[in-house]
Amino acid sequence: MDDLQLLLDAAHEAGELAGRLRREGLEIEYKPGNSPVTNADLAADRLLKERLRGARPDYGWLSEETADDAARLAHRRIFVVDPIDGTRAFLNDRPWWAVSIAVVDGERPVAGVVFAPELSETYAARAGGGATLDGAPIRVGGVDRLEACRMAGDPKLFGHPSWPIPWPEMRVEQRNSTAYRMCLVAAGVFDAAVAPVAKHDWDLAAADLIATEAGAFVGDHRGETFRYNRPKPVQDSLVCTTPALAPLILDRVRHIGSGN
Repeated sequence: MDDLQLLLDAAHEAGELAGRLRREGLEIEYKPGNSPVTNADLAADRLLKERLRGARPDYGWLSEETADDAARLAHRRIFVVDPIDGTRAFLNDRPWWAVSIAVVDGERPVAGVVFAPELSETYAARAGGGATLDGAPIRVGGVDRLEACRMAGDPKLFGHPSWPIPWPEMRVEQRNSTAYRMCLVAAGVFDAAVAPVAKHDWDLAAADLIATEAGAFVGDHRGETFRYNRPKPVQDSLVCTTPALAPLILDRVRHIGSGN
């Protein structure tokens, strides 16, 4: 079984487990920073680690729900996992949560799956092989104007008065899962997803490959592509967009972190 098929099978199994545990009643705790974690997050994480590392014991491991181990840095290939991306949506009976799994080789993903169980949507990609939704090829849209574009993000963010260049009127809609937002851009449902805050590798790696293989620009506010499996598994920000919108968005976000 190749890596992508392994990820597909594991993602579906984990998504079904999470959904069943929610129907049975969740146990909820809060991590530092007031981020919720449920028994379903932890159970899905255990299942994925057992299935994936059982099949590939020579691969390293990085997951939101497993304590990071620097030993992963010695592995050329690692699994990068978010067992439930969009836990708040999961808790609030909204469908915008997903199981996100990637294989990273060196510093870039080479296989990725984002499975949204309640929407019955499975996004997948392998490096150089294009991206798919439920097995059918997907491609980023061709929108080249910010005005009236469809933006996945927090509506309050784009209307904040602190932006040096105000954003034009856009159709902004929130989706809790970062990975799912990026997949919607990959499929042409949205034109861009912007998050001017730090994101972890497990939020991004699988969807980065899917969106990139679908023709999207994916990177940070400086326009730099992401590099994974580094000592600190965090990226400074997220810009995922149609190629034509990328320079227009980057003009508005380059100042982030500069103090200007």
